[in-house]
Amino acid sequence: MTDFDAESFFTLHADLPREGPGETADVAWAAEVGEVTSRAHVLDAASGPGGDIGALLRVAARGHVTAIDQHAPFIEAAQARWGKDDRVTLLTGDFLSPEGPFDFIWSAGAVYFVGIETALDAWRKALADGGVIAFSEPCLFTDNPSEGAVAFWGGYDKLTNPDGIAAQIAAAGFETLAARPVSDIGWESYYRPLEDRVAKLRRGADERLLKLLDDEGQEPERWRKHKHETGYLLSVVRPT
Repeated sequence: MTDFDAESFFTLHADLPREGPGETADVAWAAEVGEVTSRAHVLDAASGPGGDIGALLRVAARGHVTAIDQHAPFIEAAQARWGKDDRVTLLTGDFLSPEGPFDFIWSAGAVYFVGIETALDAWRKALADGGVIAFSEPCLFTDNPSEGAVAFWGGYDKLTNPDGIAAQIAAAGFETLAARPVSDIGWESYYRPLEDRVAKLRRGADERLLKLLDDEGQEPERWRKHKHETGYLLSVVRPT
């Protein structure tokens, strides 16, 4: 997006508990599908402020979670909550270039920035033997989506249905163990704090920030209108 205003974006997102839809049950389900053990070494790729670290620690209670994000303030926010836990390592850096091996790689809502095949290919070398990856990807849940459902993703050129996502996974040399939509609870866990933040920042916001607040402030209602047609598909995969 050529008119992306990074300063306003990070002003809005600075204090949010998470940077995308998801909930504890998503992590627990993916870990169960992937047979992730309590001693697992886990990567939270593009972790944001660490909204999923607690759920990952419940899975790997005797293991270790490494969270990485390229935006240093997000890692600083995670540090404030998890910095004293010796089961957690927090890193600022490229989520596609982690040092493994990891038994479980978790990535919520970040793969679409680079593409499924690119992400899976990058993570393959960081997986331990028998390791699995779980990631969420924009998905159409109907063969006849409305214009609004498609427009929700802002022109994302790889937007497809569950079969299309599975095909991209297979093209990367992985198999899909299971897939399911991210729940409404997961979406509301992201959107409700966002809506509160938008309302708070409107007081005294400059013109550029107001434009972003208007754009992002409409997003929750657009999702609620089209949530039966589109959302995130959470896939659990492993190399073939």
